[in-house]
Amino acid sequence: MLKQLTRKSMIIRPSGRSTDYISPSFGYGCLYNCGYCYMKRHKPDGLDIANNASQILDAINNHVWFLADVSKPNQTHSEYITYDISCNEDFALHAKYHKWEYIFKFFKEHPKAFGSFATKYVNPTLTTFDPEFKVRIRFSLMPQNISDILEPNTSEIIDRIKAIDAFIDAGYDVHINFSPVVVYHNWLEDYEYLFQMVNDYVDYKDMVKCEVIFLTHNVNKHQYNIINNIPGEELLWQPDIQEDKISQYGGKNIRYKHYLKTEFIEQFKELHDSIIPWNTIRYIF
Repeated sequence: MLKQLTRKSMIIRPSGRSTDYISPSFGYGCLYNCGYCYMKRHKPDGLDIANNASQILDAINNHVWFLADVSKPNQTHSEYITYDISCNEDFALHAKYHKWEYIFKFFKEHPKAFGSFATKYVNPTLTTFDPEFKVRIRFSLMPQNISDILEPNTSEIIDRIKAIDAFIDAGYDVHINFSPVVVYHNWLEDYEYLFQMVNDYVDYKDMVKCEVIFLTHNVNKHQYNIINNIPGEELLWQPDIQEDKISQYGGKNIRYKHYLKTEFIEQFKELHDSIIPWNTIRYIF
């Protein structure tokens, strides 16, 4: 169910990892149904679209001029203050419900602000607009056999990889989002094949960086998945190799045990750098 509403909260939160800040939500919810999605913990169904995009952009403009406190260069960008505009949705998937050209034009023309969002959807319509490298798309990647289970109906992994060069040609800054990294039997063999595909199909090797986020699952989402027969819980819920974690907002989460995760991260980095060393890892956790 799609609902238009007026976004009242204009809080801009610090991020510091993928971007410097997280903007107020242009959309809240997701029309995909990925098994690990944190949004589904809060909004299991439907999508809310803000009908006051101009006010959100005004808030970003005021923030970047008067409140943003970031030293440049940093790992999010060498020059611009970066804002994640899609923390609570998949903006590329929902673009037809947004004034997306109006939003992208704001960042294209702004002397300080830079927009960014992650997606699992290759939306060719977006390539009709040239943001002059002031908007970053982060294509989420994982092995296709696992994506088939955890990310039903999303764009094929090979299509996301092939879209990287196409979107750079269209004027987008493009990064890879290896997220979430799910550990299972032979996971490194599957990632080896994924990295080889990235190496084979990406020509702009000097322009594409990445971020890496290992899986954090949620107790309530786990129960929701079981009740609603959402596939993939045997991949997401593995208490033998996971430990409890309380989120900064009080949620009961589960993540890989600290000592194991340290090993997993080192294994991922070693394999990644042996095949695609040009794909600089901005951060990994």
